[in-house]
Amino acid sequence: MNSSNHQLNVAAIQMNSQQNVEDNLADIKAAITDAQTQGAELVVLPENCCSMGQQSATAERFDDLSATIADYARTAGIHVLAGSLPCHYRPDGTIVPDGRLRQVSQLFAPDGTRVARYDKIHLFTATVADKHGSYNEAATFEPGTQTVIAPLAVGNTIYQLGMMVCFDLRFPALAQRLRQAGAELLSAPSAFTYLTGQAHWSLLLRARALDSQCMVIGAAQGGDHLYQDGSTVRHGGMQLLQRLIVLLSQAMTIASWINNMPSSWRH
Repeated sequence: MNSSNHQLNVAAIQMNSQQNVEDNLADIKAAITDAQTQGAELVVLPENCCSMGQQSATAERFDDLSATIADYARTAGIHVLAGSLPCHYRPDGTIVPDGRLRQVSQLFAPDGTRVARYDKIHLFTATVADKHGSYNEAATFEPGTQTVIAPLAVGNTIYQLGMMVCFDLRFPALAQRLRQAGAELLSAPSAFTYLTGQAHWSLLLRARALDSQCMVIGAAQGGDHLYQDGSTVRHGGMQLLQRLIVLLSQAMTIASWINNMPSSWRH
């Protein structure tokens, strides 16, 4: 359906999620409520929104946590993209082997139903000059295999939302595949390290907006995250970027977007 005449109000939320899931849920609920009162129709939460660390224990609560966030969406009456949650099973219900997990992003509708599930395809593997040093998501997670475009119905308008997570931003081919399949917006919940985020967060969001010609919504973790082996600092930030690289917002303030780009510009 043509989405050129509707103004979509989007809120990207920065969090400082710790290991206490209940505290993180309270922050999520408050952020969704605040965004709704400011007129948001879509709220995007960051990667690992319910917990930083303790991935396996959090994955055991995947269904429960998903239902809680769905209830927040239903209570607020708006769409909520639950950045990412670890999950023990694949989209078809089979258990991920070898004790690994999937990193799952979900979109919930205003009535609380789940519209879409996307399993993160590209897993972060890097050596960074910080206290943590070596990062290898593949030791904990199994990569997803399917791209996902979620229908985002607001009033009489249906937007096409291409779903990504964090490290996916480094792969322009994924954004282009989503664009070619009809995506108008791209969601990018993230948890960049401080050093990689400082160098690349804004750059990657802008690059994907430019080469995909989609609006890109980035919501990140920020600040200190306390793990059992010490503190890790994340590079925070919330950015909503128009396809022509117009920075719409760097805060939880609501950014509005109208899909009015001529189709002839999309090459």
